[in-house]
Amino acid sequence: MPVFEYKALDSSGEVIQGVIDADDPREARSRLRRRGIYPTELGQEGAPAAVSREVDLGRIWQTISKREIAVFTRQLATLLEAGLPLVDSLSSLVEQIGDRTLKGVVADVRERVREGSSLSEALSKYPKSFSSLYVNMVKAGEGSGALEKILRRLADYAEDEVRLRSRVRAALSYPLLMVFIGLGVLFFLFSFVIPMVTRIFTEMKRALPLPTMVLISTSDFLKSFWWVVLLGIGGLLLGVRALKRTEAGGLIFDRLKLRIPLLGNLFRDMAVARFSRTLGTLVGSEAPILSSLDIVKNVVGNSVFSRAIEVARDEIGEGGNITNPLRRSRIFPPMVIRMISVGEESGNLEGMLVKVAETYDDEIQTRVSALTSLLEPLIILIMGLVVGFVVLAVLLPIFEMNQMIR
Repeated sequence: MPVFEYKALDSSGEVIQGVIDADDPREARSRLRRRGIYPTELGQEGAPAAVSREVDLGRIWQTISKREIAVFTRQLATLLEAGLPLVDSLSSLVEQIGDRTLKGVVADVRERVREGSSLSEALSKYPKSFSSLYVNMVKAGEGSGALEKILRRLADYAEDEVRLRSRVRAALSYPLLMVFIGLGVLFFLFSFVIPMVTRIFTEMKRALPLPTMVLISTSDFLKSFWWVVLLGIGGLLLGVRALKRTEAGGLIFDRLKLRIPLLGNLFRDMAVARFSRTLGTLVGSEAPILSSLDIVKNVVGNSVFSRAIEVARDEIGEGGNITNPLRRSRIFPPMVIRMISVGEESGNLEGMLVKVAETYDDEIQTRVSALTSLLEPLIILIMGLVVGFVVLAVLLPIFEMNQMIR
């Protein structure tokens, strides 16, 4: 029976998309209308290239916040634990979800499940919203018959990630705001205010002190070539971003990140926490250790750690353990190696990894708080030095004029 892809409006006016089996387009439209779905576009799967491309582009741009994913996962786990069938649970969630993008995605997932796909297969159609970790854990839950338990673990994992990111962003938001405001004020001073103040000095046609000459030259350059500065900064950021996307460039940047004073330890702790939390969640879900490490190396967020995890995966595939290759990498702290080793020997690897993640979550919060308390006075000091230099450069010629008058 042919398979048709469609875009449609549901009874609440939301845009949804999915697939349906039917003998011809007329029957497909009729079956959709009986479900309360009104198709706006319909085409046989694999036949009309234009429709297929449009659907794919829609999926590419459909992104949902991690907080929304965590809430959806928690609610779905609760409904399944209450004994509702999967399709009915998804239907209930579609009716109460407020986010338009998530509502459309869940509606399409429901239709795919109704047509015979598994939940993991339906979720895999939206890789921007549901990561490989999420899909593989759902697949493991379907295979073991413990989908509700796995979804609850996923909800805990997502909530922990959201909580940690929120703490870090909240701690760094004020220093970053001070930096941007300070740079904006300095740019305005050097480009517009200082030229008016220093014009009188240039009209005197006398030798000026070195600080004043530096100030005038900097101000003239920014006033005339401010667009060059902005383009240069934009080009540098784009170049760095492109270089980071290459394998060699990404590895170089990730190595440098771990060696930055003060920040290097923070980046290392974040990678260790993400590694421990993700692997602990997968091990607790009874996912195979090799496939679990394949997932972890892609979500750890640092190429240096990813290479160490890949080496560990290869050794485990040859009959080794996870502790020795992680120890040889010399990037995991000794305490983490010791706890993983104890977890392997005692058969409680999941519990040890969860403890490591909790420990390093607290460590990250402590480091971020310390870094914030250091950044605020440092920013004020730098701003004070710049303002002091401006004041000195303006006052020196005035003092010289007073001495000449006397």
